[in-house]
Amino acid sequence: MDITIKGDRPFDDVPPIKSKALRINLNQNIYGTFAEIGAGQETCRQFFRAGGASGTIAKAMSAYDKAFSDAIYGAEEDGRYVTLSRLRKMLAHEMDLMEKRITRDKNPDKIFFCYANTVATIDFAKQFKGHGWVGIKYQVEANQDYNEIILHLRFKETDARLQQETLGILGTNLIYGAFYKYNEPKKLLKYLYDHLDKDQLEIDTINFSGPVFKDVDNRLMSLQLVKNGMTDAVVFGPDGTNILPARVFYKKNILALRGSFRPVTKVNMAMYEKSYEMFINEKKVDPDNTMVVFEITLSNLRAEGEIDEQDFIDRADLLCALGQSVMISNFKEYYKVVEYFSNYTKGRMGLAMGVSNLVDIFDEKYYRHISGGILEAFGKLFFKDLKVYLYPMLDPKNGELLNSENLKVYPRMKELYKFFKYNGKVVDIKDYDESIMNIFSRKALDMIDKGEPGWEDMLPEGTADLIKDYRLFGYTRKPLKPLAIKRRNSTKG
Repeated sequence: MDITIKGDRPFDDVPPIKSKALRINLNQNIYGTFAEIGAGQETCRQFFRAGGASGTIAKAMSAYDKAFSDAIYGAEEDGRYVTLSRLRKMLAHEMDLMEKRITRDKNPDKIFFCYANTVATIDFAKQFKGHGWVGIKYQVEANQDYNEIILHLRFKETDARLQQETLGILGTNLIYGAFYKYNEPKKLLKYLYDHLDKDQLEIDTINFSGPVFKDVDNRLMSLQLVKNGMTDAVVFGPDGTNILPARVFYKKNILALRGSFRPVTKVNMAMYEKSYEMFINEKKVDPDNTMVVFEITLSNLRAEGEIDEQDFIDRADLLCALGQSVMISNFKEYYKVVEYFSNYTKGRMGLAMGVSNLVDIFDEKYYRHISGGILEAFGKLFFKDLKVYLYPMLDPKNGELLNSENLKVYPRMKELYKFFKYNGKVVDIKDYDESIMNIFSRKALDMIDKGEPGWEDMLPEGTADLIKDYRLFGYTRKPLKPLAIKRRNSTKG
């Protein structure tokens, strides 16, 4: 029987934490600093306990006092300490000291590193579970430019001591992986959970940079986080950089559009533009405090079987080129998306969707796994300050225009639908373009695949050229250089 634990590897293949730390310590060229704030010096402790640390640890420090921390690393403009900015300052400051104090002429073969974390563990009232930023800046060859791996974690345990121990294990896994698995970043990512369970912590953001990661697409690393069950959702911005969901959604009004975007069509963009206009005209919505996100679900990416990473990147590239932020989630049901956003904001939320999507929401079969069934799901979905912005469609059978007034939900759901409809939770997008209603992503994709003309007219301006220039969605099998899109400035969202 193949018993697998922590990190999805056979038990015998998972090196003990002590062995990982000892292997680093016994490498005579690895030398660096540990700077840890907020949860003790738990990572460094693993290396001291393993033995041989004198050849690895140049310095270990923990500037717990805020005044000391500010004096060393500089004060943050927002006054916070558990931030990406603080982590970057820690890494830069400590590495600068390494370079100044450990001279290269006496240590020509040393490869320097700095490991840092800034963490808040669970509070005394156990209302805030805690989170933190963790990172390593390091070389794999002497005199080489530095590489970085930076991640954000959220604790799930409800005991500060356990969280400290979890952080120490994670940090050791990160340092070990940085030196010995950097050429296999997907495995490095999975092995962060060696000797850890996914109910101990969540990793919701990670970014790789530097010469050894020059071919790593961080959007694919985000996808791996969701695919591996390390988090439920990840977000990356128009520039393709992974961004912390808590930062972009915090106290924001949020408008979300779910779709396959394979490829993004004129209908997708019309739905976005018209729903956005309606959303920002709501009384409670400030356009300057509004976040728009295009959501692709993991189940959608798996619709054709196993996830095709190139197909995912093609979709992401087009959305990013249009100036949009993208969320990859593991949420099949809409109510889970709303619950997720509610973790970060009490602002207004909007969901833009077509008629067929709304009809599916009122299908009981999607809620049989919930003890309270569809009523529990709808309580979670519509209890919040949320509106559905509904884009009409033409009935494929008779050409009739379908909207919130005449769509057909399942008979048992009619009264429930009417309740939400007439309480203003579902509103029609009335400023629509009937000439584009017969455009569907799957039709455009099929035409691209078969080499048929005319699909270009189905897509937003400029996107057809991108598909042709960079051979997206199988337009041609001849590979070209990686996509480098000149992105349009977005004035919305």
